[in-house]
Amino acid sequence: MSLNKNTKIFLFCILSIIICGLVVYYNLPANKIKYEREGEVGRVLSEEKVEENILKEEASLLGEENTPPVVHIETPENVKALYISGWVAGASKYREPIIKMIDDTELNAIVIDIKDSTGRISFPIEDKFIKDSGSAENRIRDIKTLTDTLHKKGVYIIGRISVFQDPYMTKKNPDWAITRLSDGGVWKDRKGLSFLDPANKEVRDYVVSIATNSYALGFDEINFDYIRYPSDGNMKDINYRLKDGKTRADNIEDFFKYLSGEVKKKDNIPMSADLFGLTTEAKDDMGIGQVWEKALPYFDFLCPMVYPSHYPAGHMGYKNPASFPYEVIGKALKSAISKTNAVGGDIKKIRPWLQDFDLGTTYTKELIRSEMKAGYDNNINSWMLWDPSNKYTPSALKIETE
Repeated sequence: MSLNKNTKIFLFCILSIIICGLVVYYNLPANKIKYEREGEVGRVLSEEKVEENILKEEASLLGEENTPPVVHIETPENVKALYISGWVAGASKYREPIIKMIDDTELNAIVIDIKDSTGRISFPIEDKFIKDSGSAENRIRDIKTLTDTLHKKGVYIIGRISVFQDPYMTKKNPDWAITRLSDGGVWKDRKGLSFLDPANKEVRDYVVSIATNSYALGFDEINFDYIRYPSDGNMKDINYRLKDGKTRADNIEDFFKYLSGEVKKKDNIPMSADLFGLTTEAKDDMGIGQVWEKALPYFDFLCPMVYPSHYPAGHMGYKNPASFPYEVIGKALKSAISKTNAVGGDIKKIRPWLQDFDLGTTYTKELIRSEMKAGYDNNINSWMLWDPSNKYTPSALKIETE
């Protein structure tokens, strides 16, 4: 069958349109998929990745990536803080009531987990080793936004680092761990938890990196917890790796000295240390390496955990010390002041952790206020409240008035 001239022209036009369409399709990013080449390997960027790059370019044009430098708040003369976990800090549903409590009451500071006792970090940190270790999670999705929000409210931000109790990194790097004398394996306490070795330089540098990078993200002070050897389990089977003439307390003091020198090398970053409550009264290191006088020179603040419920039955003659917070804390702080004065220290460094959780007895607003009064009566006017569940007692706090 022959085609007339008009039909041939029509078919030619249709074929031309199809060919042009194919050329356009294969030369324009209509499907938003881009192919790049690295050596001999083709790398495909997904549609989501391309859109992310476009958003970054738009943000850059709008100046959104050029965020202002972090501005830190000076340490209040009298710090009045409470603690929240990284999970709570990252969830607005639970975080906002806490922030409102700070707005409404005498509170002027907050303690937020940077690294908790699981060994996981609450937010990404721009450090290659930390990234490669996988220890950072995204519990707090935008830490800079959170620190900026708190600073605008005048809230002093303390970042807590659980230092040596770290089951994540001891599993990731067993050579970093405290080991057993018997067979060289990773030592664990009664709960199955493992600890990093205070004498290991890589451990020390890891902690310093977490601290300095967190300060750069807006934390005003770095608080170091679990800066000790284990306190329970088969202690006789621990290899402390002590050098000749060195004690556990010497090892921990060496860590304090290194930590202070490195963290404060570039910026005078405020540092605080959590110590067992009994360090204020003990004559030795209690087997964990903590000695009040050995910690004092290296930190801006010492924070004894003087929770009355943690003192043993019979302490001060009380069958249940938890029921006598004023007396228990009063004695602990008097001892802390005495030890501090004996070595020419400044008692303004003393900032106790107080109990706002039920253990030993129900902690009412009256008992919590009596804990605070024990400090005030000894000229210790700073404190931090601890409740592992982050459920505090607002009625125990004075209402802020204009």
